[in-house]
Amino acid sequence: MAIGSPIRIAGIGVLATGAAVAVIGLAAGCGGSSEASEFPRGSDPVELDPADFSADIDNAKWPMTVGSRWLYRVTDSSDGSTLRQVIEVTDQTKMIADGIEARVVHDVVSDHGKPVEVTDDWYAQDSDGNVWYFGEHTIEFKHGRPVDNGSWEAGVDGALPGIALPANPERDMTYREEYSKGEAEDQSRVLSLDQQAEVPAGHYKHVLMTEDFSPIEPDVSELKFYAQGSGQAVLGVDVSGGTDREELVRYTR
Repeated sequence: MAIGSPIRIAGIGVLATGAAVAVIGLAAGCGGSSEASEFPRGSDPVELDPADFSADIDNAKWPMTVGSRWLYRVTDSSDGSTLRQVIEVTDQTKMIADGIEARVVHDVVSDHGKPVEVTDDWYAQDSDGNVWYFGEHTIEFKHGRPVDNGSWEAGVDGALPGIALPANPERDMTYREEYSKGEAEDQSRVLSLDQQAEVPAGHYKHVLMTEDFSPIEPDVSELKFYAQGSGQAVLGVDVSGGTDREELVRYTR
């Protein structure tokens, strides 16, 4: 595929720039499945049994083994500027307000060595292999001063957990990733199960592609690409309401 050629994805126009991303055969592969599992959406309540969850996460497309580390390059296509993002799975856990023990994952975005945003995310996996997201403590640095950037915790002030990644994704499956009213209402939709993505870390096949969106920001849409065994997304591309491209540079277990 020629760099810069337009790609049509479920009605969304995507312009491939920088490292190529192949999005092939979508028209033939976007049929829905009547057997798609029902996950919570929006503010749907959930009743979760803490005994059904573990902080040890081994989902095939999002394993989070303690000590794993991901290095990303985040490029703003509007001006060519880049940020460095490092995500690490710590050996720490956090007891969430709803009684579930979650893994702490540390995420640092920096600009020329100075932190821009520092976040601790909290994840746990259910007995079916679905990875759930239980909240975050996130700090943004403005003029060198730390400022809360939308922290929330499931079970506090009406906040609810969501699905980070299903164990068995199906086309057209839709689910919430997080819910804190007016602050964090991201949802995700599975667009394809068999795509390709090329980033500095390598060329990946049989990649899961999702679209992230939110009713809080209806004009914003991001595509994410998950490869078998890679953990986290290997690629994230803003296709509406943003100009960032997040590419995996290196993954270390």
